[in-house]
Amino acid sequence: MAMTGETLTASREHVRSTQMPSHRAEPFADRVRRLVLASVWSLKPPRLWGVPNVLWIVMRDAINAGAVRKRLPDPETALSRPDGLVGVCPDLRVETLVNGYKAGLFQLCHVRPYKWWAPSTRMVLRLSDFHMEKNLRRRLRSGKYKVTFDRAFEDVMRGCAEPRPGKFTLTWITENIIDAYAALHAAGYAHSVEVWDEEGNLAGGIFGIAIGEVFFTESQFARQRDASKVGFATLSCHLQRWGFAFNDGKYHSGHLAQAGFQLMPRSQFNALLARHCGAVGKVGPWTVDESLDVGNWNPKAGRQEAA
Repeated sequence: MAMTGETLTASREHVRSTQMPSHRAEPFADRVRRLVLASVWSLKPPRLWGVPNVLWIVMRDAINAGAVRKRLPDPETALSRPDGLVGVCPDLRVETLVNGYKAGLFQLCHVRPYKWWAPSTRMVLRLSDFHMEKNLRRRLRSGKYKVTFDRAFEDVMRGCAEPRPGKFTLTWITENIIDAYAALHAAGYAHSVEVWDEEGNLAGGIFGIAIGEVFFTESQFARQRDASKVGFATLSCHLQRWGFAFNDGKYHSGHLAQAGFQLMPRSQFNALLARHCGAVGKVGPWTVDESLDVGNWNPKAGRQEAA
């Protein structure tokens, strides 16, 4: 997973030039709509019981704004209600976000200010534990979809921000977040997985952050059946080949559990981050390794099986 000196230097220069993404003013009507939706979302029990603590954290960090900008909060001081809220994220600079991920934090908010979170448990996938369903293998072998990396990063983010049928329409992926993660992408840390159908349409995708030997999955979407599953299997196969230790999925969900993710206590998760985030990593643009036969990949053995 080594980089050339030229690539590493170029990446660091880009980090310096993209540390502060521009702030876009959200149209007034959109801002009001977001505030109403966020209020409805937060006032539903049991989330309602955490609202006073959220307000307290925001006021506390507003008073201590200077200290907040100078150092990251300790993940072990995170609240239990709401689970994982640990402080205000002062900005969306590349350096701020990368250091936050390394420390076991991630930013997430529906209404500003941006907030740091460190949940009591994390969903973690050790790549050898990835569960490949038979139907997914057949889909991969069919050739219905073509997978690429880092070809349409912002399009994937916008796809992830689309309302899901039957789901609440509030999303954390705003224009400012797109700008911030596009800066991370330009700096070589954020990556996208694109899944294209036979007509060349974007059928699904994934985006996330890679630091050292850890990948942090941020979001995924599918416009066609099994598109995101195909993308995730392809990503996981490559991560194992490239020497990554694990993939962080953040919160528990049935979908992640079915794929092989398991809950891990925060202290154990942060110990793994300390061990693996300091590796050199695979910074810079990613490309699909055409020699990998994902449909015949055996995660347990770390290899491809005969068809």
